[in-house]
Amino acid sequence: MRTATIHRKTNETEISIDLDLDGTGTYDVSTGIGFLDHMLEQLSRHSLIDLRLKAIGDLHIDQHHTTEDSGIALGEAITRALGNRRGITRYGHAYAPMDETLTRCAIDISGRPYLVWKTEFSQPQLGALDTELIEHFFHSVAGAAGITLHIETLYGRNNHHIVESVFKAFARALRIAIEIDPRKGDAIPSTKGTLGGAGPGGISGAHG
Repeated sequence: MRTATIHRKTNETEISIDLDLDGTGTYDVSTGIGFLDHMLEQLSRHSLIDLRLKAIGDLHIDQHHTTEDSGIALGEAITRALGNRRGITRYGHAYAPMDETLTRCAIDISGRPYLVWKTEFSQPQLGALDTELIEHFFHSVAGAAGITLHIETLYGRNNHHIVESVFKAFARALRIAIEIDPRKGDAIPSTKGTLGGAGPGGISGAHG
């Protein structure tokens, strides 16, 4: 059973997650940020990861801490559920069209956290969510999960479509990367013999 339960509490947020990598895409999400809830539901449905996520944060200040810590807790749950990562496909990529928008995502469950982000928005908010926090969310997930993550929106105009295509592309790529490859048995997919988690240096970011 590749499952994980995370409870993360700080002075700014309190987040609980139950996650099943081998689920059917059922979800129960509540962060207090409606648009973020909608995107996390898309992530669950299209990755087939069962996700229960409850977050209570200092939304009277802004959405930054809740969005960031939700990403960190999600990344921690993914890496805990993966365990030693034996037998996984490791790499995954996907294109997600959303009307006029097209986004591609490539993932390496490498143990080396890194984010390349090439997506831009033309408005500061979607619903109550600051669009600049979308990148920060994926930065947090990649760092906590120890994954190399490349996200690029090739074209698009509608900001809602852009964000939704990003989450769907990520979900589909993640679904492929975490799948057990029957040809690998219980082998770790690395010539080094290990796929560790994030190191003490945290995450490097490449933006542009």
